[in-house]
Amino acid sequence: MKRTFLILLATFLYSTAFSQLNSSNLPIVVINTSGIIFTDFKVTGDMGIIYNGEGVRNNITNPFNHYSGKIGIEVRGQSSQSFPMKSYNIELRTNEGVEKKVSFFGMPAESDWVLYAPYTDKTLMRNFLAYTLSNEMGHWASHCRFVELKVNGDYKGIYVLMEKIKRSEGRLNLSDLNPDDVADDQLTGGYIFSVDKQPNGWYSSYQVPNTTDGGRRQYSFVYPKVDEIVFQQKNYLKSVVDKFEQVAASDYFQDPVKGLDKYIDYSSFVDYHIIDEISRNVDGYRFSTYFHKNKDSKNPKIIAGPVWDFDIAFHNANYCNGELASGWALDYNYDCMSEAASSIPFFWYKMAREDSIFKNILHCHWNSYRKNIINEEHLFHLIDSIALLTEESRGRHFARWPILGTYVWPNPQPVPSDYPGEIAQLKQWLQARIEWLDNNMPQSGRCWPDNAGGTFISSVYPNPLSSNNTVKIISQKSQMVNLQYYNSMGKLMYQAQQSLIEGENYFYNLNTTNWPKGVYYFRCINTSGEIHSQKLIK
Repeated sequence: MKRTFLILLATFLYSTAFSQLNSSNLPIVVINTSGIIFTDFKVTGDMGIIYNGEGVRNNITNPFNHYSGKIGIEVRGQSSQSFPMKSYNIELRTNEGVEKKVSFFGMPAESDWVLYAPYTDKTLMRNFLAYTLSNEMGHWASHCRFVELKVNGDYKGIYVLMEKIKRSEGRLNLSDLNPDDVADDQLTGGYIFSVDKQPNGWYSSYQVPNTTDGGRRQYSFVYPKVDEIVFQQKNYLKSVVDKFEQVAASDYFQDPVKGLDKYIDYSSFVDYHIIDEISRNVDGYRFSTYFHKNKDSKNPKIIAGPVWDFDIAFHNANYCNGELASGWALDYNYDCMSEAASSIPFFWYKMAREDSIFKNILHCHWNSYRKNIINEEHLFHLIDSIALLTEESRGRHFARWPILGTYVWPNPQPVPSDYPGEIAQLKQWLQARIEWLDNNMPQSGRCWPDNAGGTFISSVYPNPLSSNNTVKIISQKSQMVNLQYYNSMGKLMYQAQQSLIEGENYFYNLNTTNWPKGVYYFRCINTSGEIHSQKLIK
């Protein structure tokens, strides 16, 4: 007994000594509250962030130079609430308790943020990988910043400061929807809704395939919130999703006029499918699955995304085949039959297994992404860059949470003994996963539109412009183009030379935050003088 006590005491003293935070290459976040942080409402606290700039060391004794002010804070998550390392929702506030928007680390200013605790993910980076891939595909997904956190004097380890899914100009750039927007085009958007745990909305009219109870999934209102959305808006959103599901369940779902293409943005559903499959996300399609829709005058179609919650993806779940590099995540209902409330809705199966349009786009997107975004060299570079970034702070983190080499739900076996082993296992699994997907993705499909003139098609989105914007170019061949942006007076605002590969090309993060509101013109010109142009609104 005495020997056991001494070992435990030595372990505690060792962990305490090595988890002291004096300085860091990461930004330091310090939060203080007057008491307990709850799970069901935000308590008021103070938050300071020390950040002296890229490549400059941050000392705990430095002033709070990146943020210093009031916040509301609560514990977030569902199953993760049981972990000793807690994630938090943060709302920035004035001294009077009013929400205020602030930009962190160059991300667009907002009031709502997430401090995510990568407890079960010992690589610390699975969410970062999924969000980065989705962003590189041209979709908005939460941007991340690795930080070290202290709460009420207790060092908590490495956290990921993330953008929360929200309708705003810098995030999901949807039209604002007010309680009096109950008719005409104003009623048609923007909306965010989801399939998730603890749903709060309406039920699908269609049964979930291969479940124990033959039930139906329930959707959730995300924006407007369930306690803010008015009766007419609830009915409208339900009617839109009902029509989409009705067409998906019909025998005319591939009809070019009245089929699914009229109701959904196919590319977004395909890319969502790719992210869930490359990560073999055991929660994919069935939890934390978001959709959004803008006003009809801007885009009448349902868009899949943004992607969210990949902490038990990428070979980090030991149930329902989540650890395998082979097989489809979409097969969850057949691999792990359960009640409808936690299973995958029918329309994903209909599209992925029966829809030739979906399969054609999937073939084209996969082959295009394999040249850059889902290239092993690129993926391994992302992994190595985060491993290098967190190298110093991991010593403190895993002293505070000494879980390396031990099982934490739902880690697959064998559990690597150290951090390099975690990274090696992730890379090995990813390489095997990509190889399996290469062999099992649709092997044919026409990737250049039959009615396309010239050698490329270009588009900029979102439009109206947001703080970060994407150029998508589908090219018939490898070639060089010049991207140009002009204001309405003909002044050149920005230009860049870009090299295109055959297929889809994406160029990201043109920041137009400081551009005045107004009309702009985008021009894409190749070396043969072929020009594509687009009118943009800011």
